[in-house]
Amino acid sequence: MSLDDASAPTKLVRLFSSLRSLVFFVAKKFCLMRFDLFLPFVKKSKAGAVRRWLSRIGPTWLSSPVRRVIQAICFVAFLVLFFYVCWPYTARPVEGTNDWPSHYANDLARKERISAEFFLVIDPLVSLSTALAARAWVWSLTSAGIILLVCVFIPRGFCGYLCPLGTLIDLFDWAIGSRVKRFRVGDNGWWVHIKYYVLLATLVAAACGVLVSGFVAAIPVITRGLLFAISPWQTGLQRGWHLVPPVNAGHFVSLALFAAVLGLGFLKPRFWCRYVCPSGAVFSLGNLFRVTERKVENTCINCNKCVEICPFDAIKPDFLTRTTDCTLCQSCGGVCPTQAIKFVERWNLVQLKLPNDPPTGDGPLGRRGFLAAGIGLASGVLGGLGLAVVGKASGANLDDPNAWRPVRPPGSVPEDKFLQMCIRCGECFKACPNDVLHPLRFQQGLDGLWTPHVVADWAGCESSCNACGQVCPTGAIRALPLEEKRVARIGLAEVNLQTCLPYAGREACQLCVDECHHAGYHAIEFTRVGTEVDSAGNPIEESGFLAPVVLPDKCVGCGLCQTRCYGINVADKGLLATSAIVIFAGASKEDRLMSGSYVALREAEQAQRATQQPNDNESYLPDFLK
Repeated sequence: MSLDDASAPTKLVRLFSSLRSLVFFVAKKFCLMRFDLFLPFVKKSKAGAVRRWLSRIGPTWLSSPVRRVIQAICFVAFLVLFFYVCWPYTARPVEGTNDWPSHYANDLARKERISAEFFLVIDPLVSLSTALAARAWVWSLTSAGIILLVCVFIPRGFCGYLCPLGTLIDLFDWAIGSRVKRFRVGDNGWWVHIKYYVLLATLVAAACGVLVSGFVAAIPVITRGLLFAISPWQTGLQRGWHLVPPVNAGHFVSLALFAAVLGLGFLKPRFWCRYVCPSGAVFSLGNLFRVTERKVENTCINCNKCVEICPFDAIKPDFLTRTTDCTLCQSCGGVCPTQAIKFVERWNLVQLKLPNDPPTGDGPLGRRGFLAAGIGLASGVLGGLGLAVVGKASGANLDDPNAWRPVRPPGSVPEDKFLQMCIRCGECFKACPNDVLHPLRFQQGLDGLWTPHVVADWAGCESSCNACGQVCPTGAIRALPLEEKRVARIGLAEVNLQTCLPYAGREACQLCVDECHHAGYHAIEFTRVGTEVDSAGNPIEESGFLAPVVLPDKCVGCGLCQTRCYGINVADKGLLATSAIVIFAGASKEDRLMSGSYVALREAEQAQRATQQPNDNESYLPDFLK
């Protein structure tokens, strides 16, 4: 055998080794999917002006500026949607026309380049729990499905990039939480999986027909928190403090819950996001279907920098990834001195670091771990059942026809479905001009807490506004066109014959009649009462008073009449203790449709009356339907 023949195997080995290295190099540089959006680590001596500027803001800004910029943009967008798009007082009425005004509806449509409820509809727990509680399709399920599909490619990206509550928690931790160290807890404890048990309890309660996700879902927590904490200041400073609605016990409960979410940062930065948030738990379960993930190559030097900077406790002691917790925020990649961290397709196995090096101590679940998991699951199930029992026991008592019923916004679905679909987010309160809608206290127990109801003593429902349905993320308030909203009955006005000034013979008053006619409903007419008679028993002309009579077929329960009576006769003149005309809800006084047209319903009622009273040519339809 020649020398060349003897060296052939060696050449083949070298060739194979070279090809292997080339394949690894190409695979590393040209992965099928690569999401390396972090700023690679460089020595301080090589740092430029941009790096020095970012380092002053914070380590995560320096390591993953793309993520931080996206977070900032989303947080600002959320604030704009909530405090500007939902702020109704940029509207101006249409002048010089006899058409029905639509300035509130038009103004909201003009400002909604992005739907005001955008962040609510991409929180999957909102629509999932609502659909489960109501046993009905919720339109925002489509948006939830889209964001979950996106997070297949960017695992738990909602938490790392989009969630405004997470950004607010970051700001709180930076400004306050990081300065208080005495309450800090360790990395391991019973709390590390609590978000899954909270999610389980929420879904079990929803399966029993009680919706409690509004208490714990990420976006409802921040919208309602900002509504009760910041919106009164916006109203007071821009419109006057006398226009700030009164607070009740429900406000304090919500503010305490909001403060607790932020205050968990004293235990550990982003404690809520890491361990408690059930919306995050939905995405964590979605991570099981991820197609991309964080990978660590064998160039890792075990420096621990990635563990120190990770905001979601997603890195194991061996520096590999807890895949259900990772949000692909990439902060770890930006601090790795050897650039051993990459974000690639799940099946990429090129030059990876060996697991359990250094040893993590992790092993099989074991008896103690199995017992802890069982206790947690049982707690979640029992907690959900307990919430359902409490909610129903202290609930609305819908079986009692004589029980008090709140006046709900126009387009509200039937009360049993409404309580199962209203997420208590507060968007409708923010978008409602003059704060017609107030959050319910405990009149319907836990079941009705923070749900919207009309307080007509404060204000009446504007005929030019349909905002509440347009911003509702679950369809508890249907998104009605303005012509539909104007004929949707939410209650019936009733005159108190004992206190109404003309009926009581005290003085003439036509406030409610004028207000109703000005709104275009013409649902209140005059009748003469207290007519005097002469000695012959004949009525004396023009004696007595003209008193209001409500036409039930025309009244939609807008409450404008009650607002006027309360504002003048009660608050201003002090002639009455309470309004003499009040809106009531309940059977035969309101229309609560899951679907269908209110206009068609009114026209059908008109046709039925025409057949019953063929000689009566009077039309009971509002002006805009005649």
